[in-house]
Amino acid sequence: MLQQRLIEALGTDAVKTAPEDLAVYAFDAYSQGVMPAAVVLPASTREVAAAVKIANDCGEPVIPRGAGTGLCGGAIPARGGVIFSFARMNRVLEVDARNRRARVQPGLINLDLSKHVAKAGMFYAPDPSSQKVSTIGGNIGTNAGGPHCLSYGTTVNHVLELEIVDENGDVILTSLDDIGYDLTGVLVGSEGTLGIVTSAWVRLLRQPETVRVWLAAFDDVHAASAAVTGIIGAGIIPTALEMMDQVMLPAIEAAFHAGYPTDAAAVLLIESAGFEDEMNLHESEISRVVKEHHATTWRAAKSEAERDALWAGRKGALGATGRIAPNYYIQDVVVPRTKLPQALQAVADACEPQGIIAGNVFHAGDGNLHPLLMYDRGDPKQVAAVIEAGNQILGAAVDLGGTISGEHGIGYEKRDTLRRIFSTDDLATMSRVREVFDPKRRLNPEKIFPAGIGCAEVQ
Repeated sequence: MLQQRLIEALGTDAVKTAPEDLAVYAFDAYSQGVMPAAVVLPASTREVAAAVKIANDCGEPVIPRGAGTGLCGGAIPARGGVIFSFARMNRVLEVDARNRRARVQPGLINLDLSKHVAKAGMFYAPDPSSQKVSTIGGNIGTNAGGPHCLSYGTTVNHVLELEIVDENGDVILTSLDDIGYDLTGVLVGSEGTLGIVTSAWVRLLRQPETVRVWLAAFDDVHAASAAVTGIIGAGIIPTALEMMDQVMLPAIEAAFHAGYPTDAAAVLLIESAGFEDEMNLHESEISRVVKEHHATTWRAAKSEAERDALWAGRKGALGATGRIAPNYYIQDVVVPRTKLPQALQAVADACEPQGIIAGNVFHAGDGNLHPLLMYDRGDPKQVAAVIEAGNQILGAAVDLGGTISGEHGIGYEKRDTLRRIFSTDDLATMSRVREVFDPKRRLNPEKIFPAGIGCAEVQ
């Protein structure tokens, strides 16, 4: 009944029902999930609305999905349902260069937007490390950030208007210019639990006059952490301030030949962008700060090619982990910037007793850690040890005054951990917001909220 109605509405080529096709959508970058009842690939908002109405008639939940790069199971079918893939809704619909904004479909790959508007001297700022693959729709769902969110902000700071399909299959428009509550802001980061994004107006920025990239190496990770605080404390907000540690540097260098020192305990990759005179001042001041914190080497990228090579290593770091172990588990936690040394020590304390190798590649400027726990998925003991260490890291971040997610969302994996951050009253309030948008809990169910939590349960 469900599958036949979907085929009648969208066409045979837009509906996947074969077991081998459904299996592809049973998981995202998070490995646990169940088979969906069907997968649809709509080509328009009208088709999205029609498919939602059919799913409702058949009592099936709907799960929007971007590129499947999410790490917390936000796009998995936790209890079956219909997966909505936006691979066919992947276009730039309109560019309003005069007002520096663009209207895009949810399946557009993040980096493709910046490429599209580059000739007009503009770019789209949110740049998660997955930007070559992840989609604008998925980025909106998780409020994705990236290395440059230190200066430019996360996705929520760049979404101006949204078109969504609600739980009834009706189309709704929201705008930052609307009078009243900021529904656009509420929808960004809601992981598809409040509506399905079918298009978005997003903010574009003018390409800066000058971009400078520097690399500072340290023989002590605590000194590197202190330098991060020192740079911000000096009144400088770089566009990006990243850290990589001694576990990751040799693997990244072997994979990308980026020019990283392989014998350093940690390096800072620092970027500032703006006017030439301002960048000269930044270079002078940042150099002073890192040397005060005992940087062993300091160098500036002398060409665009050198700058690109340094960033290619950073953004490709996760792929380099294959040189260390067959699998990796990445955590996403945030701590106050001044607590970075304690947080890195907590990562080591959680991993070393279990015999787990932990690498660190993260957004140091905003205290967003991404410890990479290396393991072999074929060994159940290692799997259990990694899960235990990951939970310890989450707890340590909370104890340090931080939180359990910086940019990857809550999804399915971290929903029970939400109790570490929010009180029962907090969860009840958020649950009431969801009840307004989705009283039947058919939009991406079993995500964000702790298992079994509904408005009534938390009262």
